[in-house]
Amino acid sequence: MNKSYGLLLITVGWILVFGCRPAEEQAFQFADQGREVPQFNADRAYQYIVDQLEMGPRNPGSQGHLDTRDFLMERLEEYAGESSVFMQAFEHEGYDGEPISMYNLIASFNLQSSDRILLAAHWDTRPRAENDPDRPGDPIPGADDGGSGVAVLLELARIMQENPPPVGVDIIFFDGEDYGESGDLQNYFLGARYWSANPPVPGYQPRFGILLDMVGGENALFPQESYSIRYAPSLVDAVWDVAGEIGYEELFPKEEGALIADDHMIVNRQAGIPMINIIHHRRGDDGNAQFPPYWHTHSDDIDIIDRQTLQAVGELLTEIVFNRIEIQEPAL
Repeated sequence: MNKSYGLLLITVGWILVFGCRPAEEQAFQFADQGREVPQFNADRAYQYIVDQLEMGPRNPGSQGHLDTRDFLMERLEEYAGESSVFMQAFEHEGYDGEPISMYNLIASFNLQSSDRILLAAHWDTRPRAENDPDRPGDPIPGADDGGSGVAVLLELARIMQENPPPVGVDIIFFDGEDYGESGDLQNYFLGARYWSANPPVPGYQPRFGILLDMVGGENALFPQESYSIRYAPSLVDAVWDVAGEIGYEELFPKEEGALIADDHMIVNRQAGIPMINIIHHRRGDDGNAQFPPYWHTHSDDIDIIDRQTLQAVGELLTEIVFNRIEIQEPAL
C-alpha cells in the first residue's frame, strides 16, 4: 500500500471536516447516552504486551524498535484499514551526534465523522535503566512504561474494527517519549514535539485528547495529574466522574496528583489540543511524583502487569468512546 495515498485520503477528509472550524475552549461533560458498549478484553491487551516484550527493548535505533514498528503498523492496518493508517517518520540527533530514525504511528476510525477525539500512548522504551543497580546503562523491557498504553489502545482499535464508534477516533503512538537522560527534558517527548510542529493534517483540532502512560501495573493508582488539571480541568473531572460511575473510584481517586511532564504537556502547549494524562503515580509529601518501584528498572517486565488494571482503564476508555460523548456535527 502506498502510504502517501493513505495519508491523502485522511488529509482530504480532515481538511473538509476541520478546515473551517476554529479551536474553541469548552466545558466537558460525559452524560450517559444509552448506547451499547462493547466488552473490553484485558486478556487480549495482556497478550499485546507479551507480543511487544518478545521483540525486546523498543528504544529508538534498536532492532526491537524496528520490529515493533512493523508489528504495530500491521495491527493498525488490520483494524483500521491500510488507507486509514499513516507512519510519520522523522530523525533526531542522538547523544552520540548520529541521527536516529523515529516514527509516529497514526490510525483513524470513523473518518466520516466530523466530531473527533484523540487517544495516544508512547511506544518506545527507555534506552537506560538508571534506577536499577544492575545494568543501569541497558534498555528496560518496558512492559508498563510504554507497553501497557499501546496494548490498551490496540485492543480498543480491535473493538472499533468490529464496532464502528459513534465519534471519530484518532489513535497516535508517539515515538521518542523516553529517549532523554534524566534532567534533559529537551530530549524527551520527541514524537509529540515533531507531530505538534508538523501536523500531518493542517488545522486538525479534535474535541479532546487522552494520553495513557503506565496503565497496566500492579497496585496502580491514577490520581488527577496536575498538568492535566491546569490545561483541561473540566475534562479531568468528566473522565474521573465516569470512572467512578462504572465502579473504579478507588483506582481513580478524585484528588490532585503531581505535575508530570509527558507527551500531553507538549500537545497542549504546541498543538493547542486539550489533552489529559492517565498515569500511575502517587503524590509525595513534597508534592513531587512518586512512581512505582519498577519504574526505569529491568523489573518493568511482564510480572508486574495486572490484568485488572488493564481492564479498568480499557473499560473506562470504551465507555467514553461508545457511550459518553454527545455527538455534535459542526457546520462547515
